[in-house]
Amino acid sequence: MLVVHHLNESRSQRILWLLEELGAPYEIAFHQRDAETRLAPPELVAIHPLGKSPVIVDDGRVVHESGAIIDYIIRKHGGRLAPAPGTAAHETYLQWLHYAEGSAMLPLMMLMYVMRLGEAGAPLHPRIESEIANHMSYVEGALAGRDYLLGDEPTGADVQMSFIPEVLKAFGKLDAYPNMAAWIERIHARPAWKAGLDKGGPYSLGR
Repeated sequence: MLVVHHLNESRSQRILWLLEELGAPYEIAFHQRDAETRLAPPELVAIHPLGKSPVIVDDGRVVHESGAIIDYIIRKHGGRLAPAPGTAAHETYLQWLHYAEGSAMLPLMMLMYVMRLGEAGAPLHPRIESEIANHMSYVEGALAGRDYLLGDEPTGADVQMSFIPEVLKAFGKLDAYPNMAAWIERIHARPAWKAGLDKGGPYSLGR
């Protein structure tokens, strides 16, 4: 049985959504952030040395990193949420799968940390805001005229990228990107997303 090591208020929520979309069997091992530091508990280190979530264990195999987890789950459960290998759509799909954490999340994470510096971080804000606008405008344009990143139906690319507008909304910046706002609302309205939320527990990001 595949086990998702699920940390509250984290990227692992999208893995639950993916599994529900596929109708794949799984169990959840729940982990709670430290109330003061917001860091993951040390119990996750016993699963993987980085002590991060999401991480899955499937028949003894430990898989970490959201993109790798999404790819693994889709390949194991029929590939319904990925375009056929060798197609142009598949190449676009792979780019989104890597872009989410490789580029798009970086300025958002930088803003999160710099905000904690108060006035000391003020000189960095213009550059960070510029990078956020650059990346979010790119995603906004990619969603023009379509419901999901690759068309009328979601793929693993949407699963991987869904954390971006949720964080953007948490920062109060999503209203500037109406295509992204409509996209995450469509995602949150899906029965599979709601089922994953019911099983995963409280999740305030983007809601």
